[in-house]
Amino acid sequence: MKKIKLIFSMLILTLFIGCSDDESTTTLEGVDKPANVSALMTIKQDNSGKVTIIPKGEGVTQFEVYFGDGTVSPAFANPGGSVQHVYPEGTFPVRIVAMGIDGQKTESIQPLTVSFLAPTNLVASIAPVPGNNMAISVQATADLETFFQVYWGEDPNQVPENFMEGQSITHTYANVGTYTVKVVALSGGVATTQSEQNVTISNPVLMPVNFESTTLNYAFTNFGGANTTVVANPNVSAGNGSSKVARLTKNNGSEVWAGSFIELGAPIDFSTLQKIRIKAWSPQAGIVVKMKLENLANPNINTEVDVTNTTANAWEELTFDFTGVNNGNNYQRVVIFFNFGNSGTGLNYYFDDIELTSGAPTVSLPLNFQSSTLTYSFTNFGGSDTTVIDNPVSGGINTSSKVGRLTKTNGSQIWAGSFIELGSPINFATMQKIKMKVWSPQAGIVVKLKLENLANNNINTELDATTTVANGWEELTYNFTGINNANNYQRVVVFFDFGNPGTGANYYFDDILLSN
Repeated sequence: MKKIKLIFSMLILTLFIGCSDDESTTTLEGVDKPANVSALMTIKQDNSGKVTIIPKGEGVTQFEVYFGDGTVSPAFANPGGSVQHVYPEGTFPVRIVAMGIDGQKTESIQPLTVSFLAPTNLVASIAPVPGNNMAISVQATADLETFFQVYWGEDPNQVPENFMEGQSITHTYANVGTYTVKVVALSGGVATTQSEQNVTISNPVLMPVNFESTTLNYAFTNFGGANTTVVANPNVSAGNGSSKVARLTKNNGSEVWAGSFIELGAPIDFSTLQKIRIKAWSPQAGIVVKMKLENLANPNINTEVDVTNTTANAWEELTFDFTGVNNGNNYQRVVIFFNFGNSGTGLNYYFDDIELTSGAPTVSLPLNFQSSTLTYSFTNFGGSDTTVIDNPVSGGINTSSKVGRLTKTNGSQIWAGSFIELGSPINFATMQKIKMKVWSPQAGIVVKLKLENLANNNINTELDATTTVANGWEELTYNFTGINNANNYQRVVVFFDFGNPGTGANYYFDDILLSN
């Protein structure tokens, strides 16, 4: 039996060796190299750059895929398998290396072109910025985009600003005009989609008119020999701390009706307030100052009111009562005449702060508590109590008949104080210090002055001053230099002996005013 098995084994070995000699294509040494090596490459059409590579070939046991984009290590795939890779936009030599069963390799280089689709469904939204006529905001959405760029159209050499979907980007123009705003959606490659819109920036003059804007065009039309222009305030004072005012020059020999007018960007709204107040400065008292309102399309639709001034060489407020005015007449042109009825003599007249008003007097700086018509209403907190009383310690630098008295009641909070609200925000345009006369039974106490925005008391600023006199009047100065005038500080808060609880002591204050 063993002999038979041995003979059979020898026969098999002989057959194998014989085949190797006669059939070289079937031996391992004679196996053909992989052939017809290629790859099917599909690009995902979402601008992701994701490419699926399916290598193909004959006589292959494994593929190596070199992506051709600088990636050093290859990816491997079995026959019928695939690999995936993310490409940027461009053309890449993809190298497919096919390995046979005997280790032999065949290579094929196949070019791959990756190009992104242009973004679609671009929607650019342009909106004005509330409270700023010179600014716009831009948002955009699109499909297949990676980010956006915006050209504001103001500077032909402008470098565009980049922003993302969901982001709002804002720009403030230096001048009025019409600008072409271009929004470009980028795909991550060279393909882009863009949208252009014309935006008109207008900055109309509206009530109240204070001549302080650097972007508004305060364009006056003159007639009869008058001439009006915006100039620096020639008499900065407690009566008018503005830096800019309008100057009307009634030239020598000009008509008795010489004047100037300015056109507003919208009709005056008389639905709630029907009086107009201005600040005026004249070298003469007792002259007629006329205000006339006209419809822009038809000047025959008009109304006018005369007021006689009472002050020479100082600012005063003049109120023109248009009660009963027809609001449907759309009055949009404001005409000003000084010394109406008399020929011009070359004198200059100034006016400022044209605004609607109820006509009722309002509390404003300087605050001296002397008015018999104003209501000085204080709000108290923390255990203090403030009221206006007869001056109990008249003398020295303060002989006023009326002053404010703050009582810091016994045991009151260390931050106890009182505030008063003004009829309009403090104008820090030219004067940025506040002076206040105070009387205290103690020297060396902190007197804090705080200013707040009326609508949002989180917008505030405060300064401390320390008294140096006991039982006598002294003047404290609070230097708010650099204050943001746009914060519209309208609430004045006063604290005495700040940081210490109340003991029932009385403190007096008076003559709160702007100063340099």
